[in-house]
Amino acid sequence: MNWENAIKEFKMYLKLEKKMQDNSIEAYLNDVMKFYNFINVYDPSIQPHQVNTELLKDFIYQISEYVSPHTQARLISGLRSFFHFLVLEDQIKTHPMQLIETPKLARKLPDVLSLEEIDKMIASIDLSTPEGERNRTIIETLYGCGLRVSELINLKISDLFFEEGFIQVTGKGDKQRLIPISKYTQKYINLYLNHVRVHQKIHPDYTDIVFLNRRGKQLSRVMIFYIIKEAVAQAGIDKKISPHSLRHSFATHLLENGADLRSIQLLLGHESITTTEIYLHIDRKQLHDTLQKYHPRA
Repeated sequence: MNWENAIKEFKMYLKLEKKMQDNSIEAYLNDVMKFYNFINVYDPSIQPHQVNTELLKDFIYQISEYVSPHTQARLISGLRSFFHFLVLEDQIKTHPMQLIETPKLARKLPDVLSLEEIDKMIASIDLSTPEGERNRTIIETLYGCGLRVSELINLKISDLFFEEGFIQVTGKGDKQRLIPISKYTQKYINLYLNHVRVHQKIHPDYTDIVFLNRRGKQLSRVMIFYIIKEAVAQAGIDKKISPHSLRHSFATHLLENGADLRSIQLLLGHESITTTEIYLHIDRKQLHDTLQKYHPRA
């Protein structure tokens, strides 16, 4: 199997077998293409089944001189998946990435927004425009339900079960989960649907999608980032904030108000409780208060 076929088959594997989202697939393919470009300079005759550990080490050593440890780890992860795929396809017998370690990374958490800061973001939005009403609802939904960006932009009207108090979202790996939704968040979604979206000319392919752009089509991930960035700037908040910060704030505020990690894990759609722990700030004061409150010797 040559490089072109291997990369093409790898893409299909990620989509059909691993059920990855398009943006994740693109990231993995970019990792493999960087190594492929390196091979073309090093020795264009080398095919995927001829790659060995030493060659991969040379590539990683070269990129480590001009990329961050985080980017380096991302590349190693992508290549490890690619060669694991080749092993599964019986194209290679041994995994050349087995002896290559991923650089240790510090756990970098996004900034947490306080409730006051979230209210300031919403208050800064111009609600006299249809887009303003939509953007307020987007922020309320991201924070009120702890959604990922991909879950928000793919949210469907048929996924809204307001009478039961839930919405259904499709997370990573096309896994669906039900998330409780408060009456407060329901109110803003209904306002958007009944007073803004209802007046739009909607593209036939997106009649069931909740959040639409001016052309009546699905919003992009980039557009959500832009909406949040603009609201943060207008509110004068001096933090590095992304849509994910609202999800992180959702989880952190639940923890601070007494929710248990297992419940937060289910709400966020994490397979592992360890992933949930990474998202949450547990400061020294909280730990001290927990000990004093719950330990019999406190």
